[in-house]
Amino acid sequence: MSKPWVLGLTGGIGSGKSAAADAFVALGIEAIDADHAARWVVEPGRPALEHIVDRFGDDVLQADGQLNRAALREHIFAEPEQRQWLERLLHPLIRAEIDQFLAAAQSPYAILVSPLLVESGQHEVVQRVLVVDVPTEVQLERALQRDQVSEEQLRAIMQVQLKRDERLQYADDVLCNAADKAALQKEVARLHDYYLTLKGGQA
Repeated sequence: MSKPWVLGLTGGIGSGKSAAADAFVALGIEAIDADHAARWVVEPGRPALEHIVDRFGDDVLQADGQLNRAALREHIFAEPEQRQWLERLLHPLIRAEIDQFLAAAQSPYAILVSPLLVESGQHEVVQRVLVVDVPTEVQLERALQRDQVSEEQLRAIMQVQLKRDERLQYADDVLCNAADKAALQKEVARLHDYYLTLKGGQA
């Protein structure tokens, strides 16, 4: 049996990537979130966490030994070279976790969900790119409501991500998610029916 082809699903912070991915999963499609893979590689006992503590000190650890993401975020967004160091450490490890998942997927196609699909080069391992798109104001409003971050931190995160129009240039398909959940699910179902007609497993 040929392996499933891979859809890259991306969008800016607050665009609704997770909701879109969940809708595909409800239709029987296997998906891996690069953010989840990024959490797995820094779990206690994994080498990456030791490297991070060696570089930034014990203040990036919580009392239970888990990574303190808020503390780490302050280090890396203040100093771009620190963020680059962290990316060089983590990206190959995250890529290995993702590759392992995709190689084992059994659904007709599989999905890689990643906020930095293009920026990290992950778009090179997928056959199609679906961009979940919302206006920037909606993006900001949703992310501020959901995430416990300041508007300043949120804008710093958005600076790291591609600009909306740049991201759209990489899209094979665009899912506009400015309406409600029902509209999102309807659009996902339409795309799913189309994706089932496509061939082209992993190389």
